[in-house]
Amino acid sequence: MATRTLLRPTGFVDSPFGHDGKVARLAGGLNWFAAVELLTIEGQRRVASELIAVAEVESRLDDQLARQWQALTAARPPLQLGERTVRLDQPQVMGILNVTPDSFSDGGRFSGSHDAAIAGADMTAAGAAIIDVGGESTRPGSSPVWEGDEIDRVVPVIRQLAGGGAAISIDTRKGEVARVAVGAGARLVNDVSALTYDPRLADVTAAAGVPIVLMHHQGDPQTMQDNPRYGDVLVEVYLWLEERIAAAEAAGIARERILVDPGFGFGKSVAHNLELMNGLAIFHSLGCPLVLGASRKRTIGALSNEAPADQRLGGSIALALKAVEQGAHIVRVHDVPETAQALRVWRGLRDQALTPRT
Repeated sequence: MATRTLLRPTGFVDSPFGHDGKVARLAGGLNWFAAVELLTIEGQRRVASELIAVAEVESRLDDQLARQWQALTAARPPLQLGERTVRLDQPQVMGILNVTPDSFSDGGRFSGSHDAAIAGADMTAAGAAIIDVGGESTRPGSSPVWEGDEIDRVVPVIRQLAGGGAAISIDTRKGEVARVAVGAGARLVNDVSALTYDPRLADVTAAAGVPIVLMHHQGDPQTMQDNPRYGDVLVEVYLWLEERIAAAEAAGIARERILVDPGFGFGKSVAHNLELMNGLAIFHSLGCPLVLGASRKRTIGALSNEAPADQRLGGSIALALKAVEQGAHIVRVHDVPETAQALRVWRGLRDQALTPRT
């Protein structure tokens, strides 16, 4: 069985000052780390781990680890979404705008495209860099939506928001929906299936030249929470995303236009989700911007006396902050004003830590 090593950054420090050669910057963001866990894997499981200081890393790098190290420490270029530039040297908020009757948290909230567009504009004003518009619920137990219905739901909203200057993402698994949405002004595709649901979506994305988020999932929405199982969830999700990146590149999508999402809550138990969050920084060695969507998910309810979806704000912010502490570039959230405020305070703390003392 083939053996290889993965790199997981850890030992995060507030500031690099006074630590020359002892710390490294994570993915060009506002986080610095002083140690790396070397995870030896056989097949899809960890068989050993070793914690080493950043100062020792160079002496341990073979060609394969050198590529991971470069990916871990390289800056992520900004996303160019039409006329909007979204910088990835600091965490950004993606606002969730579900134009559906059955989404798990806010299904049926909007009675029409005008109401949805107003909500999207409010999210932008509150600090969302991107508005993610979706017309098909992929909550546990949901059924697929005909693409014509999905198009009818999302296109009027996208047109209104894009016309107002917002950066729009289309949350879809379907090629035809993405094609029409891009024509209406969407400039990013967010695919919860990572190009496994509809083979047309890869061609549409490549032809349009827009970025795409590839999200991990296990099973389909109808069955994904029926006893999900992993031998080693962190390693399995990492290797799966590695394969999907390669598949996207083979389909003609440039690597610099690929983002990854470990798929919090998509075919995962509470324990799986928590393990992914604790090890989130490992995904930076894939070399792609990291997206995390944990807002209002069931794990929060499970840890807080089964609080309903609309009472999970505190847990959602806790997970967003945990993500950005490990270098997540984009957090996908329902509660934009509150999350944006939390990130502004976090950013203030980071700016102070990164200000040299005089």
